[in-house]
Amino acid sequence: MEPKIRVLIADDHAVLRAGLRMLLDSEPDIEVVGEAQDGLEALARVRELTPDVLLLDLAMPRTGGLEILERIRDISPHTRVLVLTMHEEEEYLRAALQAGSAGYVLKRAAAEELLSAIRAVYHGGVYLHPEHARQLLESMVDREARRQKQEASPPLSPREQEVLRLIALGYTNKQAADALYLSVKTVETYRARLMAKLGLRTRAELVRYALQKGWIQPEETSDTDQRHKA
Repeated sequence: MEPKIRVLIADDHAVLRAGLRMLLDSEPDIEVVGEAQDGLEALARVRELTPDVLLLDLAMPRTGGLEILERIRDISPHTRVLVLTMHEEEEYLRAALQAGSAGYVLKRAAAEELLSAIRAVYHGGVYLHPEHARQLLESMVDREARRQKQEASPPLSPREQEVLRLIALGYTNKQAADALYLSVKTVETYRARLMAKLGLRTRAELVRYALQKGWIQPEETSDTDQRHKA
């Protein structure tokens, strides 16, 4: 017989842990080897038990799920982490995958989906609900389309570049106007025009563009908050 999949459950809700243990222990190929009710206990139990799969909630007391994910690789490289969470937003999904999660399942998912996910990550796969996979794919396509639009966009004039650089550095429209000896209305016009040219929607996108072009350096952005407060 093949060895059972050894699972550690890390969640701060005792009732949920009990329900998960009952579900998993009823499967012939899965056994729950331990539980943890907070982040620090989860790390200690992983070090002690080296489970095949860590079933991990992201919102954990003492040490959050994302930090646990980043530390698991050093503690137990063999352990695969399957996030079980209530967070449906794409930013949580992306952050979990970037931190090393092998799968992402919502707590409202059916029992069959959770069991399939555990088996998939145990055998080396990555598990995502089809809706999550669609979100990631659409996001990738959207980012690529915006990148291509930026590359194909008309070049900025020297004055537009100056306005972009100051806005990226955190200057308000008035502060940029004072620095460039322009009216606030003129700066606003330049800002709207260059954003439209580049296909950008937010200041964060503008900052990334300026960094990519080398018009600002990462360390220069550290003074952004101070400029906004000035």
